[in-house]
Order: sequence, then C-alpha cells, then structure tokens
Amino acid sequence: MAILVLIAMGGLLGWFAAILARTEDAAGIFKSIALGLLASAIGGLIMNGGALFGALSWLAIGVAALAALVVLVAYNLVFVVRF
Repeated sequence: MAILVLIAMGGLLGWFAAILARTEDAAGIFKSIALGLLASAIGGLIMNGGALFGALSWLAIGVAALAALVVLVAYNLVFVVRF
C-alpha cells in the first residue's frame, strides 16, 4: 500500500508542477509527472525503511513530498524557465 500512496502523491505533485510552470507540450507534462513519481518513491522508500507494502509513516510521506517538490523546482528552474 505504501508504494501506491507514494506513486499517487508523486504523480499529483508532478502534474501540479506542470500546471504552475504552464507547460504546454505533452512531453514536458509527462517529464514532470515522471520526475515527481521517481523523487517521491525514492524519498518515501528511504524514509520508510525500504518497505514497499504495509504502513507508511507520516515522516516518509513528508520526505517524499519534499523530495518531489525539490526535484520539480530544480528541473523547472534549470530546464523549463527561459530568461
């Protein structure tokens, strides 16, 4: 159950980041969703002790959200924003 929560949260954060960055092309939206998924899954699994199934701690959820946000902000600042 833990991995499903992390995947859903990462996907939603990636989609929300694509909306905030006003990404128009489909490839950019899918990249944001994929980065959100990946960062959320890695951060959450590390803080949850590597457990894919079972309970998910609030600390793991917070770290997963923070990891996804940091990666998405860095990606959008470096690759998406044009000055």
